[in-house]
Amino acid sequence: MNGPRIAWLPDGRRLHMNHGPIDLIVEAFGAGEERRTAYAQAAARFRAILDELVAELPELRRPSAPGRPRAFAGPTARRMEAACVPLAETFITPMAAVAGSVADEMLAALIAGRDLDRAYVNDGGDIAIHLAPGRSMRLAIAGTGHGFSDRIAIGAASPVRGVATSGWRGRSFSLGIADAVTVLARSGAEADAAATIIANAVDLSGHPAIVRKPANEMAPDSDLGDRLVTVDVGPLMPAEVARALEAGRAVAEDLRRCGLIEGAALFLGGEVRICGRMEELPVEPARKELLHA
Repeated sequence: MNGPRIAWLPDGRRLHMNHGPIDLIVEAFGAGEERRTAYAQAAARFRAILDELVAELPELRRPSAPGRPRAFAGPTARRMEAACVPLAETFITPMAAVAGSVADEMLAALIAGRDLDRAYVNDGGDIAIHLAPGRSMRLAIAGTGHGFSDRIAIGAASPVRGVATSGWRGRSFSLGIADAVTVLARSGAEADAAATIIANAVDLSGHPAIVRKPANEMAPDSDLGDRLVTVDVGPLMPAEVARALEAGRAVAEDLRRCGLIEGAALFLGGEVRICGRMEELPVEPARKELLHA
């Protein structure tokens, strides 16, 4: 594996950072010197973050337990565990929050001591954002290619500072059949972990149109072991789509009532269900696979 790579994108405004599976787009808004120093801070932090995670990877692949957070050494690993422990009544490992936690950790490095108007770190569609008082940011919400997509506006007064998406069509395995589940939460890590749990709950157990395989057949070192993950979803009847989405929305509503998320949008078969603080999101056709700033 190559070492960390850090380079400006052609627009000269956004920094691209890549190391193994971590692929970040970073952008800061503010005075020139503040931005330059912020980018330097982020670049310095990025050089060590993957090695820190690899050092604790065996334990990070083990399930979290309710009310019993483990004492990980690295700050990103601690973010991962903290986001998953409140959800650990069902199976979840800290790896469910890795992308959002990396985004949070890198954002913290970017803004430390800096006077920035806005900033974000986008880790493959899982996003952590910073907003100074009175500022706002518009993000493109993840779509499925056949249903729902537009922009969400997050203001400084909102508690939302993380947006993440999960589903069987994404880059990670899913136990469910959601095309996508997008979650708004107080951090990228919390959004990432919750999106995983909600997407897993959008399901039709035993349905013949759903093809599943053991995760460790697809990736021998998967934290999911031999659990069956979705690899294809065939045609479903409208009533079946509705039943699967309602199962996921029930889980999302529980998480919202517990204060673990602010809102969620669930997508399957061209249909969408909304939970919580998503009223700013109109339903319009679009063809986007991942969140992007």
